[in-house]
Amino acid sequence: MTSITEKNTGASRAMRHVLVLGTGGTIAGCRREGAAQGYVAGQVGIAALLGELQGQLPGELPGELTGGEPGGRPPAALAGLRLSAQQIAQIDSKDMAWPLWRVLAQRCMQALADDAVDGIVITHGSDTLEETAFFLHSVLDARKPIVLTCAMRPADAPAPDGPQNLRDAIIAAAAPGARGVLAACAGRLHGAVEISKVHPWRLDPFSSGDAGAIAYVHAGALRRVRAWPASAVRCPWTRIEQAAALPRVEIICSHADAGGHLIDLLVRERERLCGTGGPAGTPAAHAVDGLVIAATGNGTVHQSIEAAIGRARAAGIAVLRATRCGEAGIAGPRTGQGAQADACDGRCASELSPVKARIALALDLLAAGPGNPENGGS
Repeated sequence: MTSITEKNTGASRAMRHVLVLGTGGTIAGCRREGAAQGYVAGQVGIAALLGELQGQLPGELPGELTGGEPGGRPPAALAGLRLSAQQIAQIDSKDMAWPLWRVLAQRCMQALADDAVDGIVITHGSDTLEETAFFLHSVLDARKPIVLTCAMRPADAPAPDGPQNLRDAIIAAAAPGARGVLAACAGRLHGAVEISKVHPWRLDPFSSGDAGAIAYVHAGALRRVRAWPASAVRCPWTRIEQAAALPRVEIICSHADAGGHLIDLLVRERERLCGTGGPAGTPAAHAVDGLVIAATGNGTVHQSIEAAIGRARAAGIAVLRATRCGEAGIAGPRTGQGAQADACDGRCASELSPVKARIALALDLLAAGPGNPENGGS
């Protein structure tokens, strides 16, 4: 595997500019006795987090921080960078939702269009980082790097991991030639499509499965081992701006001894909310629009769920398959399962986990618009 070492030469201008957007998470958390995890996420502002990166090494170094703490000195790896900070939110990422996604995407789009900004860093909780990363990958033409980062220990822990992750993210965002939506954690740089949280508490909780990391950050240098990711915009920006909510897509897991009852309940709910018998004034937007089936193995589903999928499609619900397996997506074409593929609308999210497939299907439905024949049906 070829390794390419990339350093910030600052050739394009005297000082490269990285915009850092704060959204909360454990990286901004503080310990609190009696809290569910022993701490509360989203307590420390982004300016204070950046301030922690200053004054760590002796000597006057060229560097600038706007929107953060005045004075201080940046660590050597960040010398020659201008850092600006904006607080977008202060939440636990388990509570991430569409309104914040849209605001975050809007701010990233503005920065992407700003010639004075070279890269973007987003501090985020680890729990839904992969979902936010994939959403941004799917709605933005990221010709500059957008690097999400996080921590597994709160900011006031005796040995917090957040500062190093934040440094690595800034180094990646400032790297000349870098592009795409990425995630920096524990010295590795992952792509938005492949990254998945695979461990609940380890300091290196993410994996990119068979694809592996895109790059590594070591001693202030970025070592890239595969190509920067290309963006794959799934939905026009005008649809994103106008949407009060994403189309509702639920995830159904196929497993041993499974039944189709949950799917049938969703079908009946849709018929009640969207049909003539629904309560007056009930918004049809609350009805389910799509289903992602978290399939076993290489995209197989239990026969009871297979039958229920057919009923869901007949009710106008779009269906997409993804695999429960964590290290790789569905390999195709599959053989010997034509009837099952037909029942599942013949569509599979070959490279996506179920949570990312949910975002992909929701954006596809949003792009198609109401009444489009692609929105469910057979």
